[in-house]
Amino acid sequence: MMKPSMTFEEYQKISRETAIYPDKDKNFIYPTLGLVGESGEIAEKIKKILRDKNGVIDEETRKEISKELGDVLWYFSQLATELGLSVEEIAALNIEKLQSRRERGALHGNGDNR
Repeated sequence: MMKPSMTFEEYQKISRETAIYPDKDKNFIYPTLGLVGESGEIAEKIKKILRDKNGVIDEETRKEISKELGDVLWYFSQLATELGLSVEEIAALNIEKLQSRRERGALHGNGDNR
């Protein structure tokens, strides 16, 4: 049964149990390619919304995109694990970075170190 909510740490641990791919635990390339592929699938769905549905997202398409976002999360989590990183820590550091940029009025612009 699916939990209504979970931490990133829990997700990373549980999702790792479903990771089956060549050279698991020493293969960061496979989840990287999967992450890019799934992101591309989302981009394709969004493109078709613009082309075929005048930019309007219906409930069926929203559900399809939700599934693809789940796949992105899975590959992201596997890549983090392959690199010895914590998804929980990545998320916390990202929020910290974004809040700092907001406080400094630097959300707009280019580059990671603004």
